[in-house]
Amino acid sequence: MSYAIHAATGAQGRPLHARLLATGKKPIALVRNTANVSDGSAVAVDYASVNSLVAAYRGAEGVFVHLPVAAEPQRVQFAQNIVAAVNEAKPARVVVLSSGAPIDLPGTRGSAVMTLVHGIRESGVSHAIVAPRLYLENLLLPFVIDAVRSDGVLRYPIRDDFSVSWSSHLDVAEVIERLLTDHKVSGVVGLGHVPGLLGKDLAAGFAEYFGRAVSFEAMTPQELGQRIEPMYGDAAGGVVALYDALWQAPNSVIAEDTSAQALLGLRPLGVEQWLKQTL
Repeated sequence: MSYAIHAATGAQGRPLHARLLATGKKPIALVRNTANVSDGSAVAVDYASVNSLVAAYRGAEGVFVHLPVAAEPQRVQFAQNIVAAVNEAKPARVVVLSSGAPIDLPGTRGSAVMTLVHGIRESGVSHAIVAPRLYLENLLLPFVIDAVRSDGVLRYPIRDDFSVSWSSHLDVAEVIERLLTDHKVSGVVGLGHVPGLLGKDLAAGFAEYFGRAVSFEAMTPQELGQRIEPMYGDAAGGVVALYDALWQAPNSVIAEDTSAQALLGLRPLGVEQWLKQTL
């Protein structure tokens, strides 16, 4: 039985691909360049080609899907193509990762992520939607982690009073592996800390790891945009829009009754624990 894993060489898919290999399963890396997968279990796919996606999904025991970083109109097209391929190939199970995009805020219905989520829900295929909020890995962006190391200040574009259900890519891999292999849980599975963490809680975790005082300081979403535009190009606008929406929201905390803790018995790593496993 094979498990088709999108972006298996990237930040989202690599830890999952590794977990599946380590537990004796058969992950098939769905990538643009198969030369980047050393064990040879790779298939070249193109999000812009429904036919390539159908070929990759057909006969799979499970498919892990998330949308790549790109301009939003392109992501919408990718989402439509993935849904079309799932409807034609009918894999046994699909697990979608919302990649931190909110799926429960006003104005998200026409987004690429919601296009994907609604399409998979309506496909009739067994599925689960993993819905994290913000990733701890975001705090490793150079302009964030460098300020922690040099100034003892953790700067990030959320308000001081903004509580978030933070999680890591390692948490994502653990939850998705379970959902790919165990079909008993369907629907939305929230991923992250409950109760949520404030900026000062993140800073405390960094302080414990680095053994020095670390304080939290909010930056604006616009300042974030200026920082990431050289890295993300046109896609930076979508990231800024996300943080603008979060800035206006009361919090970004998952519902406890549909959390991975409640549904799967899996808890996310603490900040210091994650840093020890990552740095």
